[in-house]
Amino acid sequence: MALQYDLIALDVDGTLLTDDHQLTSKTREAVREAAERGAGIVLCTGRAPVSVFPVLEELGLSGTIITHNGGATVDSDTRRLIHQYEIAPHLLEPFVEYCRKNKVHFDVNTAFEMMVESLTPELTEMYNKFHAAPSILGPGVKLPDGLVKFTVFGDKDTMDRVQEDWEKWPPSLLTIRSGDFFIDVHHPEASKGRALQQFARSQRIDRSRILAIGNYYNDISMLEFAGCGIAMGNAPDGVKEAADVVGRSNAEDGVAHALREFAWI
Repeated sequence: MALQYDLIALDVDGTLLTDDHQLTSKTREAVREAAERGAGIVLCTGRAPVSVFPVLEELGLSGTIITHNGGATVDSDTRRLIHQYEIAPHLLEPFVEYCRKNKVHFDVNTAFEMMVESLTPELTEMYNKFHAAPSILGPGVKLPDGLVKFTVFGDKDTMDRVQEDWEKWPPSLLTIRSGDFFIDVHHPEASKGRALQQFARSQRIDRSRILAIGNYYNDISMLEFAGCGIAMGNAPDGVKEAADVVGRSNAEDGVAHALREFAWI
């Protein structure tokens, strides 16, 4: 069987993992088989590096990871930051003020650290699911330098309202829905697609030799850049429309089936 792609880019939550954040044996085996056949595997996720390392370890892989939706690219072996798109702190001030006024929870992220103003048991449980342990920044404290992502979290209705409000603002930063309960704010040039393009260029891999699989709006840029972009069956319609192929859902080992159908023949 011939390998059809030299690089395989995989989203994590809602794609590689089930909705309860589990990696099934079928998906793990298929990803490992792709790597053993010679494909480079790069996880492209909204997660921070520290939240990606356990997934990589469970896969039995290492190497470059694209994190914070393209905001930071990291070498998992050395924990070295390869590239980041840094946000000027003053550009985040309107977002912080909005969240404080409307009582919307937020966290701010450098490449390797997550910070919040407060934590409840419910928020701690949510972060634990993503292997995240934020530090307390404290209310009213000045934002630090080196930020790559600002994230808000809440129920779907709240996030819908926040998204509607922020879409009316001047586009100083990129806001993108990364899940039903999350909205991320980035440097305007940061995206999974751009970071994947930079990594592919460094490896001298043509985009026609890249397969990408994702499930949400923050995956569209990498699905469109890749030679073959596959949307998961659980993806919203807008993501499916941006993909070349629509596969099975993350509850049906969609990544495993996609790899076995498209990655090698």
